[in-house]
Amino acid sequence: MSPSGDYRRCAELIGQVDGLLITAGAGLGVDSGLPDFRGPQGFWRAYPALGRARIPFERIANPAAFRSDPALAWGFYGHRLALYRRTPPHAGFAILRRIGESLPAGCFVFTSNVDGQFVRAGFDARRIAECHGSIHHLQCLDGCADEVWPAEEFDPRVDAENCRLTSEIPRCPRCGAVARPNILMFDDWDWLERRSLEQHARLRAWLGRVGRLLVIEIGAGTAIPTVRLMSESAGGRLIRINPDAPQLGGAEGVSLPCGGLEALAAIEAAWRAVRAH
Repeated sequence: MSPSGDYRRCAELIGQVDGLLITAGAGLGVDSGLPDFRGPQGFWRAYPALGRARIPFERIANPAAFRSDPALAWGFYGHRLALYRRTPPHAGFAILRRIGESLPAGCFVFTSNVDGQFVRAGFDARRIAECHGSIHHLQCLDGCADEVWPAEEFDPRVDAENCRLTSEIPRCPRCGAVARPNILMFDDWDWLERRSLEQHARLRAWLGRVGRLLVIEIGAGTAIPTVRLMSESAGGRLIRINPDAPQLGGAEGVSLPCGGLEALAAIEAAWRAVRAH
């Protein structure tokens, strides 16, 4: 099928369903200008101080980093928090909202991204499941209680040249220990997952109410296939958007080997054309 035929097929699928499940990986954020951490070189380009020290992503995105050098760990995560706060979501988010809001059951989001971009784009926070947690929430590094709190009062100031936090390290309001992001990291046995489990329960309940489901997946990688597995097991037709790994994996649907914003803009154009006739 030609690219235009693929997009028309996507538009036809939208017209046949009751609800939209949006599944998203890190590739969705690329069109907003967020860094791509694929491979050590990509990560070290974004954080040259860690490159000079030969610290890979797996070592800084690790609870052990907060114990050994919290200013460095928060230099990395504080920079990311500030970046996500100031980065506006690209136009593809609004396209997904428009499509989802046109359907009887609306839409739900399942994402491995911790950046909070869907909330910022106006999606209902109660219809978002963040399987790896959120950088916009904190927890106690020592796990003194099963509590998670918003990071709104934490305003990180970072020496980007050295990747070090220069402002106060956030602390647990209960015991005063170092606070860490409520994100599932590498070698992480202390992540408090209650918030994520509650999100998953709402997602399961929503899926149970949707008769005919469409899944649109954007930028979900194969190295950690959590998002792709959700897309393939949810029970609906699948539109998979991925420039590197667009194969459907046995699911029925449409494979689009391109970037997220490009594909979503073309899908919306075809959808509008189909609705106009």
